[in-house]
Amino acid sequence: MPLPHLCLLATGGTIAGAGVEPQSVEAYTAGVLDVAALCAQTPGLDQVARISAEQFASIDSKDATPAFWQSLASRLQQALDDPQVDGAVVTHGTDTLEETAYYLHLVLKSDKPVVLVGAMRPSTALSADGPLNLLDAATVAATSGAAGRGVLVVLNHQVFGAREVGKVNANRPDAFAAPNAGPLGLVQDGRVTWLARPERPHTRATPFTPATPLVPVEILAGYAGASTALIDAVPATGARGLVWAGPGNGSASAEAMAALERLAGAGLAVVRTSRTGSGRVTAACSLPGAGTLSPWKARVLLMLALGAGASGPEAVQAAFDTY
Repeated sequence: MPLPHLCLLATGGTIAGAGVEPQSVEAYTAGVLDVAALCAQTPGLDQVARISAEQFASIDSKDATPAFWQSLASRLQQALDDPQVDGAVVTHGTDTLEETAYYLHLVLKSDKPVVLVGAMRPSTALSADGPLNLLDAATVAATSGAAGRGVLVVLNHQVFGAREVGKVNANRPDAFAAPNAGPLGLVQDGRVTWLARPERPHTRATPFTPATPLVPVEILAGYAGASTALIDAVPATGARGLVWAGPGNGSASAEAMAALERLAGAGLAVVRTSRTGSGRVTAACSLPGAGTLSPWKARVLLMLALGAGASGPEAVQAAFDTY
């Protein structure tokens, strides 16, 4: 029986990074290695799948933009539409991996597995985690059980759903977690064990596509004694939406809440999230709540919802209740 055929798109990041010394895990340049070198560093990859490798980009993921998301999604959709392709793996920097993954989770129209993977240590570091992460990602993408689960993220032997995963540590190899849901599966020694499926609609079950406009949305955080000047300045940025990362249940001081409500009254879409990293934010004071989405994920969904024509707090809240 022939091995599955996977499209591997490399975009740079720490997984392709290189430092001067083996003990350097923070002093390095991202995106140095090309996709051929990544594959050469990953023994056993050709035993998991037939790989068609492509260097899509060579960036540090902190430099990713909405235009990058759209371009990557269009290339992935093209690959997934090929009947000869069984799935896709994307190498990506970890800093904004969760945003790219959730965007792809909402816009791609395919049941085929799509797995994002990165690394916390550059390729030149002692105990570099990139090669095994990449092998695990290909193993997951080549597994029939991965189909229909939306976009997945694989790092440190865990399989996460794109909606729930987040980077929760700045340095450690176990930097990713899904605080509200836990992992969807585990991968070890070539074996994938599934634990759960994503509950929310994704991929084929959303109205969003790579062509959906991404409307500008800003994020602001609440903290003790914060001025309302930045809230009042949001319209000047050209943004049509604001995600409020408030303490606790997306709360805001009396002054900040008044400023947020002024923005909403002027037609700006304002969505409340929590800065805590987990928990559910409910609607309050006529401002929609993002549920369990992080501020960064909430921005992605709000950009798409507004781009797809959502208008008014009820329509925005419906999008967050659904996706």
